[in-house]
Amino acid sequence: MKKKVVFLTGAGMSVESGFKTFRGNDGLWENYPVEQIASHEGWERDPKLVTEFYNKLRRKLWDAQPCEGHKLIAEMEKDYDVTVLTQNVDNLHEKAGSSKVIHLHGELTKVCSSNDPYDPRYIQELTPENSDVKPGTKAGDGSLLRPFIVFFGESVPMLEPAAKEASEADIFVIIGTSLVVYPAAGLVQFVPKGAPIYLIDPNPVNAGGNVIQIQKGASEGMKELLKKL
Repeated sequence: MKKKVVFLTGAGMSVESGFKTFRGNDGLWENYPVEQIASHEGWERDPKLVTEFYNKLRRKLWDAQPCEGHKLIAEMEKDYDVTVLTQNVDNLHEKAGSSKVIHLHGELTKVCSSNDPYDPRYIQELTPENSDVKPGTKAGDGSLLRPFIVFFGESVPMLEPAAKEASEADIFVIIGTSLVVYPAAGLVQFVPKGAPIYLIDPNPVNAGGNVIQIQKGASEGMKELLKKL
């Protein structure tokens, strides 16, 4: 039976692909204050601005390509049972070929109902040819169509399935997240005792004594991890 490797990836995973995510220290996402374009209050205040922001970001995403680190994770599926838990809203893991990805903070390529974002009847997948949402467009339930993103302050419905995956890991690998963004950072607590935990990040992270740190970016760090495994 293949060993189960569970990855937890954050903003640092997508940086090499030129795709920033909004967990930066400066509180800005693509030069917008986070509360303006990634909070429920921001959405209520100006849905047109928020809709147009995500249209622009989506157009940028279609051109973004997975980095070598994304590809190396996908290639591990040949030898391991691999699950990716990601805080990122991009689809770069999927583009690289990963077949099992759980998005904790939503997906940029989808839109949903404002009343109930997780009602599957109203979640729509957008394509490069049909990418922009016209402000004011309604979902099937009559509410405004909004980005399928977990805004700040909202609950994280995919946390439970992610915790289950973490609890079954033989090896747990954290890439490009500083472990300060909760609730995602709490997933480490579900990893079985004795399972090795690796942390790939170019910056020193205070992650506790049982974590093996690889102080490199996503791609170089993945190469080193594969040597260690």
